[in-house]
Amino acid sequence: MEMREIEIFLTAAEELHFSRTAERLGISPARVSQTIKKQERRIGAPLFDRTTRAVRLSPLGEQLHQALKSGHRQIMQGIATAQATADGTAGTLTLGTLGPLSLQIKNVLDLFLARHPNARLQHREIQPASPLDLLKSGELDVAYLWLPIREPGLTVRPTPHTSEVVLMVSADHPYAEQGSICLEDLGDCTVVEGQSIPSYMEEVFNPWHTPSGRPIRRGPKVTTWQEALSVVSSGQATAGVTAEAADFYPWPSLAFVPIRDAPLCQWAFAWRTSSETPLIRAFVRAATDTQQPAG
Repeated sequence: MEMREIEIFLTAAEELHFSRTAERLGISPARVSQTIKKQERRIGAPLFDRTTRAVRLSPLGEQLHQALKSGHRQIMQGIATAQATADGTAGTLTLGTLGPLSLQIKNVLDLFLARHPNARLQHREIQPASPLDLLKSGELDVAYLWLPIREPGLTVRPTPHTSEVVLMVSADHPYAEQGSICLEDLGDCTVVEGQSIPSYMEEVFNPWHTPSGRPIRRGPKVTTWQEALSVVSSGQATAGVTAEAADFYPWPSLAFVPIRDAPLCQWAFAWRTSSETPLIRAFVRAATDTQQPAG
């Protein structure tokens, strides 16, 4: 029995309708009927019980269906694995995100894995205080970060995702009970300082000056997100963060205050240009395709 004949039989066994089988496989109903009859002549007994109202597998057809479907699945998986290895889309892609912000791109991850079942995603957490370190060191293939990113040697692909910027303060901070503040109010605050973060990225969340030019004081230097949470909750400093943080870190010792005139934070994928691989390109294609309007 040839592979195409096996596919026709297995599809007919699933559909139990020759016209739907033909439509699914892109062939004529006559071709389906002829193939099934040929198989029955070769085996010497009916594989389907046909009436004017229904098509059902015969006991022998059910036996053949069970015997063939697992083997056919293994053959197709083997072919897919070989193709993925040949085109470079098998293997592990290491993706860096800032904590729960990976939820913003779940549709990208789902599409990438659906298209490339032989690929595996490995997740690494990026620390806001040093957002580019893992990417530059080669520990990440792709990073999901906020813009701007102006480092040489990196390719940047913006996404449609944006986040509001809010000020994270201790629950007893003077701003904790306010409905909102403005950027000028940051001149009366002390903000956390990052570790190895470009100044232009840091100022997205923690500006260096207010709109009128007043300097914004720097407080303790933090190296991890957990350290930032602890420093802020203890009242040593404040920190500009994304609005999503309020949902995922509802500590009773913290408050999140909207900054009404803060620009939206935009997100992007970034990777090392010199290290671009077929797997990275496949991931970026999935990201691009999820942005296409339906229709």
